[in-house]
Amino acid sequence: MSDLMTLLEVGGPVAALGGGAAYARAKHPAAYWSTVGLPVSTVRLLSTYGSVMEACGLTVAPSRLRVLAAKAMTRREVRPVPPRRGLIRPTTTGLRIRLRLAPGQEPADFAASAERLRHAWGVHAVYVTPVKPGVIELRLVGYDVLRRVRMPRKIADGFLKVPVALREDATPFVRDYRTIPHQLTLGATLSGKSMYLRHLIAGLAPQPVALVGIDCKRGVELAPFAPRLSALATDPEQAAELLPVLVKEMEDRYDLIKARQGIAPGTPDEEITSDIWGLPEQERPVPVVLFVDEVAELFLVATKKDEERRDEMVTQLIRLAQLGRAAGMYLEVCGQRFGAELGKGATMLRAQLTGRVCHRVNDEASAKMALGDIAPEAVVAACSIAPERPGLAVAGDTSGGWSRIRTPYLSLTDAAETCRTSAGRVPDLPALEPFRPDVPERPVEHAAPVVLPHPVTD
Repeated sequence: MSDLMTLLEVGGPVAALGGGAAYARAKHPAAYWSTVGLPVSTVRLLSTYGSVMEACGLTVAPSRLRVLAAKAMTRREVRPVPPRRGLIRPTTTGLRIRLRLAPGQEPADFAASAERLRHAWGVHAVYVTPVKPGVIELRLVGYDVLRRVRMPRKIADGFLKVPVALREDATPFVRDYRTIPHQLTLGATLSGKSMYLRHLIAGLAPQPVALVGIDCKRGVELAPFAPRLSALATDPEQAAELLPVLVKEMEDRYDLIKARQGIAPGTPDEEITSDIWGLPEQERPVPVVLFVDEVAELFLVATKKDEERRDEMVTQLIRLAQLGRAAGMYLEVCGQRFGAELGKGATMLRAQLTGRVCHRVNDEASAKMALGDIAPEAVVAACSIAPERPGLAVAGDTSGGWSRIRTPYLSLTDAAETCRTSAGRVPDLPALEPFRPDVPERPVEHAAPVVLPHPVTD
């Protein structure tokens, strides 16, 4: 009986701790990492650093001076030397450690061994980032941060910068319009494309920016944000009227730049290398961000007359993409399908869209259209997105880099309320006033009386 009690006294707490750790690892990975995963991975890294580096082929031969000193003092054979490591810096999602490369090593050597390092140290993923010549940073991620997205508390945001998603290495994905002026965002139904667009509009709403929308789904995507929009077109006919106004606004801004800098009036716009950010703040026009939802609807035609209108709209979109950056006008083109079969101008328009975000798509051709020309290996990653993970996407740019990102959940009510509270920040643009959407007034909620009225009887 005493042995049974001893077993229960010792085994009970151990089983409870083991079960609690397993539950935390499955349901609350961040808490599990902070309490169990972080110390275990730190001890494992410190104790096996040299042997793991040697097994991965990331060591180099020691210097002659070190060989002579070791033989003179210990008479033992000197083993290969691993890279010098700095202090281990723990984070809420993993570990960060800097390494000084030995002569003859390059960051690509460590990137090629990232999967081996991940298994050796028991973490979810290992990412390699060059810091400066001869120094790299290993970012160890302890768990799958994209399973339940939690944005970092401190994010370096600013004007025309929107933290819209989380990367798979636990760093925020910030949409910076000054750096990447135009972007193409693709995604099938229920892939999370609308959530991504919702975050962009909610992030730009409090900023001094003019928001313009073209939503050919009768406005069902952008109509909830009407209080903050300067203009909204809900069908191709209205879009055909709005786009020439935007092109004219862009041309007027180029004339303003010419007048301020003393450029000859006859100089073509393509030869002007400056932009509105060189103008004084009191003369600088407000930036304009154009959201185009379901861009394929602008390409579809049924009659010869529709084809002429389509060609005009596509030409105007291409002009905005080619010349809009210097005038402070940016494009956010979204759609479920985008390919060369849409018609003339589709490929040319895509070439002007520097940023690319591809959610889950229904066919490989759309993924290739979004990412194939900048990062062919990202096409496979985009085609492997599971339907059970809405919001997961592959983001790339024309530099060739790409990464997996996931947008956190943001309800339509919260995004619409942000636009409603920021309605006073809609800039004054007379050219867009005819396209300003009608905003229905909210019904006034009368408070219930504290004392219930009683009927007067004779």
